[in-house]
Amino acid sequence: MKPLIYDFTLEELQQWAKDNGEPAFRGGQIFDWLYVKRVNDFESMSNLSKALRAKLDEQFRIAALTEITKLESKDGTVKFLFGLHDDHAIETVIMKHNYGNSVCVTTQVGCRIGCTFCASTLGGLKRDLTAGEIVAQVVRSQQILDARGERVSSIVIMGTGEPFENYDATMRFLRLMIHEKGLNIGQRHITVSTSGIVPNIYKFADEDTQINLAISIHAPNDALRSKLMPVNRRYPFDDVIESLRYYQAKTGRRISFEYALIGGVNDQKEHAEELAGVLKTMLCHVNLIPVNHVPERKYVRTSRNDIFEFQRTLADHGVNVTIRREQGHDIAAACGQLRAKHMEKLG
Repeated sequence: MKPLIYDFTLEELQQWAKDNGEPAFRGGQIFDWLYVKRVNDFESMSNLSKALRAKLDEQFRIAALTEITKLESKDGTVKFLFGLHDDHAIETVIMKHNYGNSVCVTTQVGCRIGCTFCASTLGGLKRDLTAGEIVAQVVRSQQILDARGERVSSIVIMGTGEPFENYDATMRFLRLMIHEKGLNIGQRHITVSTSGIVPNIYKFADEDTQINLAISIHAPNDALRSKLMPVNRRYPFDDVIESLRYYQAKTGRRISFEYALIGGVNDQKEHAEELAGVLKTMLCHVNLIPVNHVPERKYVRTSRNDIFEFQRTLADHGVNVTIRREQGHDIAAACGQLRAKHMEKLG
């Protein structure tokens, strides 16, 4: 299998050009064709010689994703199931907001974190994606938005998988996304979400970026979090919180906490009060997520009254909190649902 060209940085493409008897600026032209002009084949790179285009085609592949399914919601959300070169499938979502278009990308085929309320973990982890396979999701999304005269304004790394278990590829992807000669996405318009892989939270804190960090917390204490998120047994609640305090001391940046509300499990007033006690000294924001019903799971949705009561309790304790606006509810836009259906069909 030829390497995917989206896996390569500008500097690596410049070096490749020099190694192949071309001036370094040819690498810059290739990078421009990939991210600014966004072509789908090497033949379209018209300011390169035919010999160089042939060499690119001989040594790289540019096609990373094959569209299997495309679902469009009434609210403008578009969800894709893309096929990869090895017959695995991944999901990517474009979400329309009043401030622009956000793309939610996947970093792994499947997931091994094992959150008991999530469809992404069904079937376990198959493999990590390369940086280029993550990049290709954003490029494809931007190509679709190009037809509307719109652009990707923000990226959330909240799709299937745990990005901090695919850390190096995730960081390479991020560097490619923020490159000023590429898509040039502002760092503060990118959010990476982790379930709490403690060593890499420390590592990320030392990266010196302005990229936003979100934590899937989902419980206010160690015992309940371990029941909902088996990863908590490996990286206990207190260790996660300690690593986040280090991140905040190092970066001065606000942290987002994602909290999936599950009926009768973690959504009562006492849970909100306990969570507020943990977070009250941190610069943070809590995003409450009414859990989506997943047929393979037994959890039920929190009642509307309990959702608002949970929000009020946190706010009364001085915690900044919002309820996530649901998008794509009519097209199974929650992580893993479309892929799970596809896997079921394949048997």
